[in-house]
Amino acid sequence: MDTVLITGALGLVGRWTVDRFAEDYEVVAVDLDRPDDPRPDVEYRAADLTEQGPAWELVLAEEPDAVVHLAAIPAVGIRAGAETFHTNVTAGYNVLTAAGEAGVPVAWASSECAYGENFADPPRAPEYLPIDTAHRTDPEDPYGTSKVAIEAVADSVARKYGVQVTTIRPSWVQEPGAYHTPEARGEFDPDDPGRHGNYWSYVDVRDVVDLFLAALEVGHEGHEIFNAVAAENFIDYPTADAIEDGYGTLPEPCDIEGDDSAYSHANAEAKVGWTPQHSWRTAEEESVPAPEL
Repeated sequence: MDTVLITGALGLVGRWTVDRFAEDYEVVAVDLDRPDDPRPDVEYRAADLTEQGPAWELVLAEEPDAVVHLAAIPAVGIRAGAETFHTNVTAGYNVLTAAGEAGVPVAWASSECAYGENFADPPRAPEYLPIDTAHRTDPEDPYGTSKVAIEAVADSVARKYGVQVTTIRPSWVQEPGAYHTPEARGEFDPDDPGRHGNYWSYVDVRDVVDLFLAALEVGHEGHEIFNAVAAENFIDYPTADAIEDGYGTLPEPCDIEGDDSAYSHANAEAKVGWTPQHSWRTAEEESVPAPEL
């Protein structure tokens, strides 16, 4: 793997991904716009990936050895629901099928929202704990639904083209030294935990990037789905107790202890040897240089 094309390069995860991959690979970074002062060791391209022509041309003309697809409207409430769904699914379809046409592996960012709990109304408990990649995926919101739709595209691309496709479902992504977890932890009341859409989980952006690296460098067969999540919750309180008190029920089976994350990363560990390396306990106050654009 010599050249990697990364979409959504100016976003939160995109900036860290470009920065890390640029240490070892030639990077072609794609977003809607080019940065005003681009770093000299990265090639930047501007494109609207909802247009099939530019998406396919970029992948086929640049001839990367792998593609990382991060471009998306990243949450509900930013744009209208229909626009969120259309943008994410169309861009995802265009980029994944372009990688298939080029015959190169592709890894892309889905979301924990694919499981459906984050924006469910009313909030609901998981079917079992920990939540692995075989858990139901039945979101009610346009963002989570867009991710499930692209996961179906990922299945299709892996079957049709015979390329490796990796779907990564990150939890709430945090940057070192700029974690939002202290405020969220301060709002947590053990006597009244409430119902938290992702069961108080999170992940450090560096661990997310490491999972993309592992997926592409270690490799696997066909289409695999991995959760990207920290090993523990961010509330410093037993996860199962918080869920049982907040939701009025504890799913069975329940195979987590203490502050273990509600989400399992076992599949990523088994298939590509990935385990999370960062914790809120040190990363919240960690001083790490921000990635260059």
